[in-house]
Amino acid sequence: MSDTALQQTFALVPATVTRYHAFALRILKETLQRLPEASIHWWRSEEECRQDMELIIVRHPLLCGAMGSIDGMNVLVAESDDPEIENATFNGWLHGHYTSLVLVFSPRGLLKACVFNAPGSWHDAKVARPIYQKLRTKTPAGYYLVADTAFPRGTESIAGRIQAPLKANDALPIDPIEREDLLNQNRQLVSFRQTTEWGVRQLRAGFARLRLPLDINDPVGRGDLLEARPGGTIL
Repeated sequence: MSDTALQQTFALVPATVTRYHAFALRILKETLQRLPEASIHWWRSEEECRQDMELIIVRHPLLCGAMGSIDGMNVLVAESDDPEIENATFNGWLHGHYTSLVLVFSPRGLLKACVFNAPGSWHDAKVARPIYQKLRTKTPAGYYLVADTAFPRGTESIAGRIQAPLKANDALPIDPIEREDLLNQNRQLVSFRQTTEWGVRQLRAGFARLRLPLDINDPVGRGDLLEARPGGTIL
C-alpha cells in the first residue's frame, strides 16, 4: 500500500513511515543476498542449458537450442523537477515516466538474469548489454533466448543468440514447403515467448508496490526496492 495509507491506518507521521519503510527494505535485501535460493544465476554449464532446452522442446519441438526467454519491463516513477532526469525517464511510447528492466527466464520459471533501474528513455537493446555479454562469453554455442518482435536481436557478435517471431513485413520463402516450415517454427516462437509475459506478470502481481510510482529522487532506494523484488544477489 502507499505510505499515505499506512499513515492513516496506524496513525503515524510521514517521517516515521518513511524511516521504517527504508529500514525494513534494507533488512529484506541483505537477507535475500545471504540466501543461495534467492541468487540469480546464469546457466552454469552446457548440461544445464541442455536440460532446459529439453523441457522446451517437449511442447515446442522446432525450438531446438532455445534455453529461455527475455523481455523488458517498465516500472512507473514520479516525474522529476530536474529537466535532465525528467527527459531521461520519459518513455515516448508509453507516454509516461518509467525506469526500465530486462529480465531473462528459464522454462522452470527461474529468473536467470536481470538488468534494472535503467532510465526509461533507453531502448531494451541498450539496457540488455550486460545480458549480451553473458550470451557471448558464458553461453555454449547453439543455444539462444526467445524474445518478442519489439526486442532487438543484438549485434553481429551475438548473431543467432536471440530469436524472435516474424514481423508483419518480413518476406516469406517462395517455396511452399520452406514457407510452411518457417511458419510452423514462428508459431512455436510466439507460443513459447508468452512464458516471459507470465514471468513479468508474476513479478508485478506479487509485489503491489510496483503499481505505485517510485520515488524519482531516491535512486539508491529505488534500486534496493527493485533488487529485493526479483531476488538477492545477481551473478
